[in-house]
Amino acid sequence: QVQLVESGGGLVQPGASLRLSCQASGGIYSINAMGWYRQAPGKERDLVAGVTSRGLTKYGDSVKGRFTISTDGANNWVYLQMDDLKPEDTAVYYCKVETGFTNYWGQGTQVTVSS
Repeated sequence: QVQLVESGGGLVQPGASLRLSCQASGGIYSINAMGWYRQAPGKERDLVAGVTSRGLTKYGDSVKGRFTISTDGANNWVYLQMDDLKPEDTAVYYCKVETGFTNYWGQGTQVTVSS
């Protein structure tokens, strides 16, 4: 059974850093891309950062220069390094894996940025 397990969320002050981790397990094959999305209360789920199997990356405009996505392809890990966090980064962050057959989502991890 496919599982995406996220970790690393929490409560931090503005300007702090967090690193989110997500491991895909259970026999996922033909991964085309991995990424992170976020959803704040009352808002749609938006792309934060994504990386293709060829290493191409894409970032949401609001996080460019502050967030960095990386992977450990051998073990199906995807990470999101978040620096200089702002209150507007507060949201539930979801890991997503896209394959040639379907997409998988994690359960989400809460990130709260507040003084």
